[in-house]
Parts: sequence; C-alpha cells; structure tokens
Amino acid sequence: MADAIKVLLVDDHQVVRRGLRTFLEVQDDIEVVGEAADGAEGVALAGELQPDVVLMDIKMPGMDGVEALRRLRELDHRARVLVVTSFTEQRTVIPALRAGAAGYVYKDIDPDALAGAIRSVHAGHVLLQPEVAGALLSQEESGSGAGRAGSLTEREREVLGLIADGRANREIARALVLSEKTVKTHVSNILMKLDLADRTQAALWAVRHGISG
Repeated sequence: MADAIKVLLVDDHQVVRRGLRTFLEVQDDIEVVGEAADGAEGVALAGELQPDVVLMDIKMPGMDGVEALRRLRELDHRARVLVVTSFTEQRTVIPALRAGAAGYVYKDIDPDALAGAIRSVHAGHVLLQPEVAGALLSQEESGSGAGRAGSLTEREREVLGLIADGRANREIARALVLSEKTVKTHVSNILMKLDLADRTQAALWAVRHGISG
C-alpha cells in the first residue's frame, strides 16, 4: 500500500484503538502505522513514523490531546490531526481547534464516515461536525476578525477563498500563478488582518462570510 494514507492512533483506551484499527485495516487506501496511549507517546511516534493523519483523543493522562497538538505544531510536523473524542463542550472543542486540529468528530461517528473524514483532512480540507463549526464561529463573531473583510486586498480574498476550499499553498500558487513564497506571505497577512490564529479559523471565517474560491 505504497500510496495508502498512513494513520497513527492516539487514545488512552486500548479497546478504542483496537476497534479503530480493526475497521481501518479493511480500508484499501488507509494503513495504521502505529498506536500511542497518551499525547507524549503520540508526538514521539509521529516523529518516528511520519504518519499522514493522526487520530487524536483529547482527554488522556499525562500530556493530553491539546498539548500534543501544540507540540506537533511547534515541531512543524506535516501530519493532519483529526480529533476523535466523546467531549462536546466548547471549552474542550475550541482549544483543540486553536491548537491546530484539522478536524473534530465524535467517537459515535459512523465507521464509513470516519474513513471519509480521514480522507478529507488528508486532502487538505477542514472537517468539523455542524455543532462544532457553530461553536467556533460564535467565538469568532464575538470579535476575532468580524467586520474586517474590507481590509483584505482582492488577491488576499482570492487566496482566502482557496483556503476555504481546502487548497494547500502549493495548489493555491498553481491556481493563481504565484510563487509558493508569495502565497505564504498572503496567508500571513490574512491571518494578521483578520486576527485569526491559523488556516482552520481562516477557512471557517471565509465560509461564514461567503468567500469561496
């Protein structure tokens, strides 16, 4: 499975990891490359195994999922992180998204939908269940970026629309006939002008304000 999506499972419950592995191993395009029982082990294995996608629980002993997300971002790890958890409160959801999660789904998700979620975040999309997106958008409406669309240049609006479509910098550069370095500069300017922390927030902001590629 040379082209398979490599997945790392990070959850403190062995029965959960076993269940996820059993299902995912029957998918032709997904390969489970490792398991970790807490955030610290997950960060270490991510560096060793270089997974494409990490399925991350939030509440774990020792280093929890949010801190593990922060560490992966600090290390500039390429893996996309899909949070799979039973916790639905905003005080749990929001920090995970702020820390860099590419998606957030609940453990009662349909197995086929989970496989689809893995493929989606691997392709560069932001994947949130509706109530999760609503929670983050309500936070943003309270002040983070609201009403600042007018500060964006036309080119920055184009880049933002493509971020909302789940495009990576390289794809945006190709679509707009720009260098990847120039795209990175535009992305930084967008985040600064809208007072947003990352691409996930930018994508949600764009959807909320009707900006698309």
